[in-house]
Amino acid sequence: MNAALVKKYLLTGLLIWVPLAITLWVLVLVVDLMDQTLMLLPDSLHPRVLLGIHIPGLGIILTGAVLFGTGVLAANYFGASLFKAGDWVLSRIPLFKIVYNSVKQVSDTLLSSSGKAFTRSVLVPYPHPGVWALGFVTGTPPQVLLENLQDQGVLVSVYVPTSPSPASGYVIMVPEKLLRPSGLSVDEALKYIVSLGVVAPSEDVSTQL
Repeated sequence: MNAALVKKYLLTGLLIWVPLAITLWVLVLVVDLMDQTLMLLPDSLHPRVLLGIHIPGLGIILTGAVLFGTGVLAANYFGASLFKAGDWVLSRIPLFKIVYNSVKQVSDTLLSSSGKAFTRSVLVPYPHPGVWALGFVTGTPPQVLLENLQDQGVLVSVYVPTSPSPASGYVIMVPEKLLRPSGLSVDEALKYIVSLGVVAPSEDVSTQL
């Protein structure tokens, strides 16, 4: 067996096991994190006491129930008023409000059913003309910024993520006429960025071997 064949088989094994191992690792972390919600229960109601054994994953059920109950409560007038009052208090606590308000604005944008988040993926000339990067249109810049850029025509806000972690990146304002459609959906563009540009949206692992 020559060295090239050995290398091919090793890479094939890695392509199969690395995603599986990382996925299982992330799932274990999520399950362990959600199991921490069981600490909210009194000792007498804790599954470990009632059943005599620890069953991983029961926290997922409790977490789902808490989220569902919170959603139901917030859907009526009394609950909405209660959460609004709590939000008002939290957003005025010194230091705490800085983090809370920032996280709330991001979560409202990404998770709200009425939020726009990433409307479409585009090709944007960044970091300079002649070089193209994948970006996501997030909306229109604030009017206070547009007042200083009236000579640039119609501007849009574009988020240009870094690779392999799209959670970090840059928000830039670009004349809409300079943008080009990428031909990719938002999900496809994110997958391309996360893979460091190695895996095209229409390709799978087998085509890379």
